[in-house]
Formats: sequence, C-alpha cells, structure tokens
Amino acid sequence: MRDEQHESARNATLATQPVTPRPATDPAAAATTKVTPPVGTGSVGSWTTPRLFRPGWPLTALFLLFPLWWVLGLTSFAFVIFAVPLAVELLRRRGLRVPRGFGTWLMFLAWMLAGAAMLWSDAPTGEPGGGGAGRLMVFGFRAAMYLAATVFLLYVVNTDERRLPTRRVLRLLGFMFVVTTCGGLLGVVVPSLEFRSVLELVLPHGVAANSFINPMIHPAAAETQNILGYEEGRPIAPFAFANSWGANYSLYLPFFLLAWFGPDAGWRRRLAPFVVLLSLVPVVYSLNRGLWGALGVGVLYIALRLAAMGRVWALQAVVAAILLGAVAFVASPLGTMVQERLNAPHSNERRGQLATDTVRNVVEGSPLLGFGSTRKVRGSYFSIAGGSTPDCPACGVPPLGTQGQLWMVVFSQGLVGLGLFLYFFTRRFFAHWRDPTALSIAGCVALLFWGIELFVYDTLDAPLFTVMIAVGLMARMPRTERRAVVAR
Repeated sequence: MRDEQHESARNATLATQPVTPRPATDPAAAATTKVTPPVGTGSVGSWTTPRLFRPGWPLTALFLLFPLWWVLGLTSFAFVIFAVPLAVELLRRRGLRVPRGFGTWLMFLAWMLAGAAMLWSDAPTGEPGGGGAGRLMVFGFRAAMYLAATVFLLYVVNTDERRLPTRRVLRLLGFMFVVTTCGGLLGVVVPSLEFRSVLELVLPHGVAANSFINPMIHPAAAETQNILGYEEGRPIAPFAFANSWGANYSLYLPFFLLAWFGPDAGWRRRLAPFVVLLSLVPVVYSLNRGLWGALGVGVLYIALRLAAMGRVWALQAVVAAILLGAVAFVASPLGTMVQERLNAPHSNERRGQLATDTVRNVVEGSPLLGFGSTRKVRGSYFSIAGGSTPDCPACGVPPLGTQGQLWMVVFSQGLVGLGLFLYFFTRRFFAHWRDPTALSIAGCVALLFWGIELFVYDTLDAPLFTVMIAVGLMARMPRTERRAVVAR
C-alpha cells in the first residue's frame, strides 16, 4: 500500500512539471523535418530526404542519371520524358501561378503550333516539295521540346521552397556542369570514342540512320572537323553537337559557381577551383567562339553588378582571378590554339549569308507565320549544283532556319513569333536584373548567355530547359527577399 501511495504521489508530481520535448528519434518523423532558411541565396531546404518520389524527383532523376541517358541514347528525349510526370503533378493542383509576361509565352506556343499549317509551303529559295512524315516528325519533336520546357517552368514556379528547395535545384545544375566538364575532357583525351547506344540498337535501321535522329542517339566524345587547317576533335559529350556542348557549359556555369562556391557548399568549395580550371581545357578545344564571347560578356556583367552594389572586395577578387587566369592561359599551349581559331574565321561568311537568306525568305514568303520548320537550301553558295562533296565538305549549306535559335524561330514562326519569343525572355531579364541576390545575378547571367548564343547556336534542347528553370527559380522568389540585401 505504501508503494502504491508513493507511486501515486510521484505521478502527481510529474504531472505538474513542464515537459520538455525530446528530439524525434523516429526515422520517418526525422525525414519530414525540414529547415527553411531565407530564399534566393542557394542555401535553402533539405538535400537528403530518403523518400524516392519526393517532389521534384523527375528533376533529380533527369540530371543525376544524365550519363546513363547518354549511354542509352536518350539525352535529347529525356527532357520530354520527365516532363510527363511533372505535368501530371501540375494537373492535380487547383490553381497555377505564372510569372509576369507568361501570357506572351502562351501566345508564342499557340503561334508555333499554328505554324504546322505552313509545313506544306515552299520557301522562295528552299527545295520545293513540302510536308511528308520527315518534316512532321521534326516539327513534332521541336513542339514537344517547347511544351516540355513550359512544364518545367510552371513546375518550378508552383512548387514552394519547402517541397523543392532552391539549394537542391542549384546543386543539380551544378552537377550538370561537372558532367559537361567531364564529357568535354573525354572528348579532348579520346576524341575518336563513339559507340552505338541502346536506343540505336533497338530502333529499326532506317529510323536509327535518319540524318535528324542519328546524331541525337549515337553517343560520341567529339566531332572531328578541319577548322584550323588540320583534323581536330571538338568535344560534344554528353550532348549531340559541339555547339550544344558550348551552350550547356555556359548556362550551367553560373549555377555551378553559386552551388559550389556558396557559403553552404561544404566539401564542394575545395574542389570547385580545380573543376573550373580543368573545364577551361575543353572550352578551348571546343573552338566555340560564341562560347568565348559569351563568357567574356558574362564576366564583364558580373564585374559591373558588383561595382554597382559596392562589393569592392568581390570585384577585386574577380579581377585578380581574371589576371591570374589570363597569365596562366597565355603561358600554356591553349593560348596558341585560341589565336589559331581567331585567325581561321571558317564559317563566318556562310553563317552570315545563311542568316540573310533566312530572313529574306520569311519576309518574302511568309512574314507572319513563318514556314513551321526548317527547309533545305536549293543549290549552294559555291555551286549551282549544290551539296557537299568529299573534296569540298563545306560546300553544303545548312538548312534555312539553322545555325542559331534566333534564325530557327524567325524562319519557323515568322516575325510575329520572333517578337513574342524575344519579348518573354527580355521581360524576364529586366524583371530581375537589379535584384541584389546571388540567385538573381546568376539567373540574369544565364539569360545574358542565352541571348548572345541565340544568334549562333541551336539551343532547342537542354539549354532551353536550363533557362526555363532559372526563370522559374527567380520568379518564385519573394519580392521581400529580392530587396533584403538593399534593406540591410
């Protein structure tokens, strides 16, 4: 009886004492605990959640397994494939938020789809004969890319920081920079490496050998071209073309710097300088003058932004890094290769004439809707017979509407489509170009790279998706956070 009275008194005493919660030891409970630091700095959210299908899992699967998609021959189709589960999740939501100016983008998409009616039309200087399964296939692929990129944009905008942390997205894009660098080094070391992908093996030979499909499903480390007067391999892995490699390198770079040099980069910060230095080797071997020019403009833009924000120490660090890099670069054999490339204009005249003919065909033949897709050129700029030959591989003229995304848009969607396309991205740039956060600066640098490379690279692939993700990250950032640095 005494023991029972003692136990009752003990329980009564404990009931009157405040209870201090103990840390959760349940793995399931711990897995759902997330910390939400301020937005826009790249240090947001939880990175290690054990759930397989947590929000944003298609982005993780797309980017972390990108080398696998390359081996399978799916790199050009993976973006559309993974857009499907993202679209399904968006459809389950009751309302969607969109960035300002999105109505213009919807008008562009509608204009692009309306261009299908022009697939059977002949361009003034294009080869006669329209339509056909081949042209429909090309149009369908490009339309799917535009629509899938739109899904990526809407998903990022409509998934909050707690469910899809900015830090996770930045690290995925930074990882893609590492993959691009490794692929570029592979192209430099083993330029002759190529093999048949799994998709190439299972597709019918006629489809796999198609001139439009084969470069996208046939993995290769480099493109061998004679630009400097001798055969030289230009890195392309894990993408399809050398220019695609250059565009992806530049667009992933700002987010790599943000994710790997940021305050929460951890062990990545120690490796980041070496990754950047190694990446300069394939940058030079790529012989991409458009990439070189874009990087120069990007460095200048960052320097001006830092100066305007009063970040003198950061500006001094940028200038010092540029000077040290320039000295090391000039002292290495890479400087000689760059000089040789600048002294070999190669395709300048042909590119200029192709762009002129593209615009003239649109103005004369279909200024409003364009022609829906590209067209082969009738003849060539060297011979009325036209076409490349073993003795003159450069005699062949690329199709009208290629050699630059800008020319593809104006030829395929006409002057109206071009205006809608440019307005959307220009508006998104000026919506954030004064934001002081690191994320906005990185996003604006990516948009700046994108704007420059539109003139020289066909970027309707991974680059478009990177730009849409960047636009989405900036658009979902609260306005109070954008002004936080200024208010301090």
